[in-house]
Amino acid sequence: MAEVKKSTAKTTAKKPATKKPAAKKTTATKDTSEVRSTKAQKAAPLKAGATKAAAASPDTGAGTSGDFKERAVSKAKSAASQGKERTGTAIENLSRMIEDSAKTIDDNVGEKYGNYARSAADAVSSFAEKLNSKEIDEIVEDARGYVRKSPAVAIGAAAVVGFLVSRLIKSGMDDNDA
Repeated sequence: MAEVKKSTAKTTAKKPATKKPAAKKTTATKDTSEVRSTKAQKAAPLKAGATKAAAASPDTGAGTSGDFKERAVSKAKSAASQGKERTGTAIENLSRMIEDSAKTIDDNVGEKYGNYARSAADAVSSFAEKLNSKEIDEIVEDARGYVRKSPAVAIGAAAVVGFLVSRLIKSGMDDNDA
């Protein structure tokens, strides 16, 4: 009989042991969800402005994305117009430099080559005037039309511009190292 009591004791001891891990699993699941909620709370301050805007809007947030898009477009147009003005000014300065060098070319090389320089200066100046007279939207549409007409030339031009920009950046980095 003593042996029967031991086996009964073993089975009773095993039953609570199986129940305890189940309780621990539930607790572990609760801990995991608490950790997730804590992580979400840490990320919440990054989106605080968007959350406040969505809460203030009677819509479900569709209005805020439209406002964001409008602000982004207006900032991009503003930056593009500033860039256009700077580019126009730089091209006008280049035209003046070419015109001034035409006189030197007349004296050193000959009047024929000086006339080439003047015609180049006139072409650069007319390009600057066209650039300054157009709005950003017109320039974008002209660029799209050009890319549609000759995509190979546009891709080649983009590659050349990319190469030149990378060289400029690299030379700037080399100057900073020296």
